[in-house]
Amino acid sequence: MKLYVIGIGPGGADQITPRARAAIQDSDMIAGYTVYIDLVRPFIGEKEILQTPMKQEIDRCTRARDAALTGKTVAMICSGDAGVYGMAGLMHEVCADYPEIEIEVIPGITAACGGAAVLGAPLMHDFAVISLSDLLTPWETIAKRLDLAAQADFCICLYNPSSKKRADYLQKACDIMLKSKSPDTPCGTVRNIGRDGEEGTVYTLEQLRDTKVDMFTTVFIGNSQTRVINGKLVTPRGYENK
Repeated sequence: MKLYVIGIGPGGADQITPRARAAIQDSDMIAGYTVYIDLVRPFIGEKEILQTPMKQEIDRCTRARDAALTGKTVAMICSGDAGVYGMAGLMHEVCADYPEIEIEVIPGITAACGGAAVLGAPLMHDFAVISLSDLLTPWETIAKRLDLAAQADFCICLYNPSSKKRADYLQKACDIMLKSKSPDTPCGTVRNIGRDGEEGTVYTLEQLRDTKVDMFTTVFIGNSQTRVINGKLVTPRGYENK
């Protein structure tokens, strides 16, 4: 009994790893969120598809598990990396009582890495990845993580920075970080990473505070050493100081 949990990268076909494609080809059933199924449809062929809308993650994983128990090889696909805000953890949880199912997690390019490459090299030193979505995590916890990461002078990458119901969350996050970071801190946003319309923009933290973003945007905040070199964000690793 085999169950793959596959990270398909940020969306572009050229950023799906050969290992991920091979696992999809090896599977009898492809499971995933509707939008992600559409991204890999050219590789699916006539395979059976299990798709569910957003917010039905437990049901999706449970149904994928049950299909694997019948002897089917199942591929659960996730955008980015399956182990970074993906389905890898939940799949292990729902299969906790079924050790006979072999779970293989296949990594993919997460938005932090894909977006950083567009902007230059903003994550060359220690960094924190924080989601601003409070659907599963209380805002008080998110705010504390933002505050402490800023105090520790981490570079910070923000996932899920805004939505219709959370239109001011990036502004709130910037206000928290401005308590510890300079308003001139170099920052950047990347929208549609790895997809048509990919666009990266460089800001200061003060400018970022008043920037409108959406759920297709990933946000990068530099540390005290980050600078702009020829229009690109660069956080020195410190080699020149050795």
